[in-house]
Amino acid sequence: MELVPQQNPHRSAVLLAEEFQRLAEVPPEAQWFANLDSAQTRRAYQSDLKAFMAFTGIERPEEFRAVTRGHVLAWRAELERQKLAGSSIRRKLSALASLYDYLCDCNAVTHNPMRGVKRPKVDAEGKTPALGDAQARALLDAPPADTLKGKRDRAILSVLLFHGLRREELTRLLVKDFNQERSGVAHLRVQGKGGKLRYVPAHPHSLRLIDEYLQAAGHGQDADGPLFRPIRSPRPGQPVAGLTPGGVYSEVVVRYFGQAGIRKSENLGPHALRATAATSALENGADIAKVQEWLGHANISTTRIYDRRGSRAEDSPTFKVRY
Repeated sequence: MELVPQQNPHRSAVLLAEEFQRLAEVPPEAQWFANLDSAQTRRAYQSDLKAFMAFTGIERPEEFRAVTRGHVLAWRAELERQKLAGSSIRRKLSALASLYDYLCDCNAVTHNPMRGVKRPKVDAEGKTPALGDAQARALLDAPPADTLKGKRDRAILSVLLFHGLRREELTRLLVKDFNQERSGVAHLRVQGKGGKLRYVPAHPHSLRLIDEYLQAAGHGQDADGPLFRPIRSPRPGQPVAGLTPGGVYSEVVVRYFGQAGIRKSENLGPHALRATAATSALENGADIAKVQEWLGHANISTTRIYDRRGSRAEDSPTFKVRY
């Protein structure tokens, strides 16, 4: 439902009576959805809630208020029957939990049906597998170095693997964001989740590849335009659009997985390169609190998912025993 009233240029920006009434009647369920900051979160939550509505037979937003814990438990059992990964079930339940937290805050419901519903434990070791060093090097070298698309894709993979950016963060980069100088060091200006801004020191290898790409693409002077763009130029009169997160994954990451000889296993998903960057940084001595800040995590427990130093066989006390 559209929450922004249409403005008439011939009158002052004051709500008409019918606009006021229409906005007053917007269900809190729709208000919750409109209040989600991240487009990626909205897409995921919308898909999850549609699945729940299909399971329960809900057709109107107001019907969410009749849901009981029994309905949620039945849905969880159905998701388990479908043999979905624990992380997927957790996300789907998180979507419902977010909705009902909002409805409780608005006093739209008298009870929270999510209360007491357990979520699958996260398998921190296997949640997001990371590439090995040799695989990462092969992936970085997979795009051709003598074509515009190859130069662009080399720069994209380098930014992901050397800076741990989310795909959505990468697609939000503007030309002016890639070489922001702070204290004499080049940084990437990154727009993170919830509109949070952070500055990440730029790796020299990435800076060189981005510069080569911009020289070949010819939009290096378009400071306010998207950094990474489709190879084909837009039609005359159309705005310049950047790549989408889905396009980065399917057209760049997955494409070069195959060329680098990396098999896309069931768990090797969109966050694989972010996990690779975080794991490599931690294994090479980076402080976990610094990695948390670097990745833009709100909670350090999220960062610990990537900390696999204690699980490496070569670090076992077995090999420290001396007689």
